Amino acid sequence: MDPKGDHWLVRPGTIKALWRGGIFALVGLVAADVFVPHDATFGVDGWPGFSAGFGFLACVGMVLGAKVLAKVLKRPDDYYGE
Repeated sequence: MDPKGDHWLVRPGTIKALWRGGIFALVGLVAADVFVPHDATFGVDGWPGFSAGFGFLACVGMVLGAKVLAKVLKRPDDYYGE
């Protein structure tokens, strides 16, 4: 156990290392995509890194859509009364 009581996953150095490792892994996977043959249906889907970019944009779209949906469906805190 750490004498300061901090868990190793919440230390700033560990968080920075995890971010760097994750970004390095993602860039490496997209770079390795150059060497994988693709059966393109539309042409653009045969580009290296297309799946990663499309997945990222789809995720951003879902988050933004969820924010809009939350504004539409949100109820006040006292909706059910006291």
